[in-house]
Formats: sequence, C-alpha cells, structure tokens
Amino acid sequence: MMQGLFIPLLFIVLAIALYLLGKMRAMSVCNGQIIDLHSKPSFHGSYLAIYALAPALTISLIWLFLKTYLSKLYVISQLGESFNAIPAAGQASFLRKARSLADGISFGEPSELLKQASLLFSDFYQAGNILILIISAILIILGSWFAYSKISQKLRARQFVERAILVMLISASVIAIITTIGIVLSLVFESYRFFEKVPFIDFLFGLNWSPQSAFEGAGELASNRNSEVFGAVPVFAGTLLITLIAISIAAPIGLMSAIYLSDYASRSIRAVAKPLLEILAGIPTVVYGFFAALTVAPFLRGSGENIGLVVSSESALAAGFVMGIMIIPFVSSLSDDVINSVPQSLRDGSLALGSTKSETIIKVVIPAALPGIVSALMLAISRAIGETMIVVMAAGLAAKLSMNPLDAVTTVTVQIVTLLVGDQEFDSAKTLAVFALGLVLFCVTLALNIIALKVIQKYREQYD
Repeated sequence: MMQGLFIPLLFIVLAIALYLLGKMRAMSVCNGQIIDLHSKPSFHGSYLAIYALAPALTISLIWLFLKTYLSKLYVISQLGESFNAIPAAGQASFLRKARSLADGISFGEPSELLKQASLLFSDFYQAGNILILIISAILIILGSWFAYSKISQKLRARQFVERAILVMLISASVIAIITTIGIVLSLVFESYRFFEKVPFIDFLFGLNWSPQSAFEGAGELASNRNSEVFGAVPVFAGTLLITLIAISIAAPIGLMSAIYLSDYASRSIRAVAKPLLEILAGIPTVVYGFFAALTVAPFLRGSGENIGLVVSSESALAAGFVMGIMIIPFVSSLSDDVINSVPQSLRDGSLALGSTKSETIIKVVIPAALPGIVSALMLAISRAIGETMIVVMAAGLAAKLSMNPLDAVTTVTVQIVTLLVGDQEFDSAKTLAVFALGLVLFCVTLALNIIALKVIQKYREQYD
C-alpha cells in the first residue's frame, strides 16, 4: 500500500515545491513589484508546476493503463510454444493466475510454467517501472528548466494556466464519455457472443432459469439445451416484484416526510429530523441485509404462521420492505429540496385566495414540484433495481416465477454475482449470461431515465 501511495505523494510534493519556486522566481524578476508582472505570482507558480509535471504525469498514466496489456504480450512472446500448448479455453485463466502470483496472491501449489510466467510478469513490471521513472525524471528536469527560464515580467502565465485547466476539464469530460461508451460496447459485444449460443427470444421470454445446468459444447444439441435453461423471465419477475414492494414503501413515506419537513416542521425539529433521516442513506447495504435476514424475515414468517399464511424464510416481502426503508432518504431528501424550491409567492397567493394549508400543498406545491419528485422516485427505483446484498441475504438465490411476495425470488443483480463467483472463463454461455442480464438492466434504467426526462419536460413550468 505504501508503494502504491509513494508516486502520488511524490507528485504532490513536487507540485507544491515547483509552485513555490515559480512564485519566488516571479517575485525576483519584478524585484517585489507585483504590479509590473503581467500575471500574478501564483499563476507563475502554477505555470512552472504544470509545465514540469504534466508530461511526466501523462506518461505515468499511459503506462498505468497499458502495462497489463503489454505485460501479457511480453509473457506470451517469452513463453512461446509452452503457452501455445495450453488449451485456448485456459489461456486467459493461466495469465490471470500468473499475474496474481506475481502480485503475491497464490492459489495452491503453482506449476513450473506458472512460476516462470509470474517471474516474467514481475521482471516486466519492475523494468517498466524503472524505465517510466527515469523518463519521468528527465521530463520533469527539462520541463522545470525550460519553464523556469521563461518566467519574466511579460510572461502570460495566467492564459497558459487557464488553458491548461480547460484542457483538464475537457479531458475529464472525454474520459467520462469514453468510459460510458466502453461499458455499453462491452455489454453489447459480450451479449452478442451470448446470443450466438442462446437465441434472444428464448432468453427474453423463457420461463426456466437454471444456468448451472448449461451444456457447454458446439452444435445444435448445445444450442437447444441452453435455450431451455436460460429463460430470464423468472429473474425479471423477481426484480420487478421486489422493486414494486420497495417503492410502495419508500414513495409514500419519503414524500410525506418531505412535505412535513418542508411545510409543517419547525426549524428546530427540521434541524434534527432531516439529518437523522438521511443517516439511512449512509448505512452499508450489508447491514440492511443482516437486518432483513435476522429480524424482518423471522418476524414476517412468525406473523404469517399466526394467521395461517405460509411465508418463506427468504421472501420478496422481507427484501422489498428493507430495501424500501433503505431508499426512503433518496425520495425524502430530494423531494424536500424540490418542495422548498417552490416560490413562497405561490403559497401566499393560494392562501390569500382562501385555500387551507393542505389544499395549497396538494393543488399548488405538489404540481409545481412534480418534475423534481418524479426524478427522485426514478432515482429511488433505479437504486432498488441495482441493489444486491439485501436480496442475496433476504430473498434467496432461487429463480422462481412468482408474483407472490411471500415466496423466495431472485433478481438480476444477484444472478450476476452468483454466475461470476469463482475463477470463471468468459467464453461459456453460463458466464456470458451476466452480460446479457447487465444489458437488459442497463436498458431498463435508461428507459426509466428517459421517462423521467419526458415527465419533467411535460410538467415543467417557469416561475418568476
């Protein structure tokens, strides 16, 4: 860990030192008369730090992103025929184990070939790190010398620093966009590989989900067998059921809490109640899962037995109830902010016309805040759809096609985790199924966001 923090800390220390050196240089060239400088000394300090560190930082980041790929190419070329002798299905796993062994993570007694590969990874990383360190040091020295010599009274350091910041902001935006595109493309391409093995219609509308019994192989037999076990309707139904239960609990409680805090609660009560309510958002989901499994589920099972109902020890009701509690802050906090942003003049006008406070809230405040409330509900629904730990611990893993909240069901995210447990190869229908599930989940959340935007555009009004 200390080795991982050394380089960032070194760059920070160098940046501070170069910044101070640049300020001192600017003060010396103007003999302490700051008014003679085109830019303030702070801009000259930033100019020196950026000019010296930006190229070295860029080289280091490029190495950080490419070293895994380059190290694989190096190890494969060095092993030669020994690596080619490994079955194609096991080559990716072999490289992962060798890289893990090089990082100090061992899985049992490694073979001689695996030890050789791990040593090649270690040697490549060590040589690459040394080379990048030398190149970075040279770039820092040359950049510092050049920028230091350029500092003068007429240097337009402010323009340079502002352009550098603009480039940094644009780069951050581009990285975010590229990351999103990369995620989508990875889902699409890997899902396409899955749909080559399992027909899309059978996956989307099939009623039996049992990926553990998938048949690996080639030909029509494998395709027919997989079509029977990769029907995702039970998984989608379980996700929908738990999400409906959760939002049925979170929406009314969260919205009524927001209305109370914004229009009825005194300042002292609001100052205490709102932070306490928002604490729910900071509780780890695994704690909610324990609460659901150890408290809520037994309580529901016992209550059901008392009135003659059969409640599963792991039920959609228990998971949905606790998940609803978890997402209450998403609804209440955002709705409270939106309701408070409604102009007070609208409330005063409604009250002046003879409306009661409750009528004002129902007929004026809520319609005015509706776009924001819809956004809060959509965010809460998206959060519920993507939840994993609570469902794993309280709803179970069995893919059962049922809309009975007392039954055990599963969700898309739980199945993604289940199928990726262990050392998996990303060339089997069983593992590729997670990408198809992820693609469907992505499309659903995208559709929810589009619906929210349409609702906002339809009901948004401008208030003076």
